[in-house]
Amino acid sequence: MTHKHSTKSPILKIAIIGPESTGKSTMAKHLANHYNTIWVPEYAREYCEGLDRECTLQDELNMFYGQLALEEKLIPKANQLLICDVTILNVKVWCDEVFGGTPDFVTEEIKNRHYDFYLLMNIDTEWEPDPQRNFPDKRQYFFDLYERELNALNANYEIISGLGETRFRNAEKVIDAFLK
Repeated sequence: MTHKHSTKSPILKIAIIGPESTGKSTMAKHLANHYNTIWVPEYAREYCEGLDRECTLQDELNMFYGQLALEEKLIPKANQLLICDVTILNVKVWCDEVFGGTPDFVTEEIKNRHYDFYLLMNIDTEWEPDPQRNFPDKRQYFFDLYERELNALNANYEIISGLGETRFRNAEKVIDAFLK
């Protein structure tokens, strides 16, 4: 679903979201290289590597603030596009799923934080086990959830499918079309 974009800053923000193990980080790195810019890594990955216990709601909130700070820090270094490997929308998805709800200030920030275009990664890739991944059998569930969230935001987005180089080319095509 593509809508005309409105730019709120000189840097266009492209967000890559979707279920676990759909190639978000790989795509973010590829697109940053392809468009000669930088990407914002997923703050939660680094944060969770340091945890020696189950993630709490406070941890999710720490990841929320960390993702925002990292994005703000990297915006000035971007070259016209900022590629975001996930957004704070991930915090809402995980809070709703794991803790049964999301604090209001998080949902308000999601509504107010602007991304120009989203790539919703399809689940047509093979699951790759990782200690930080939790739901191999719920990929369709999470895909549908992300799509509902994007629709609720009236967001500009395209679903990205395909394997390997085809997936990269499909993402490049929809971004190029969006930029025109």
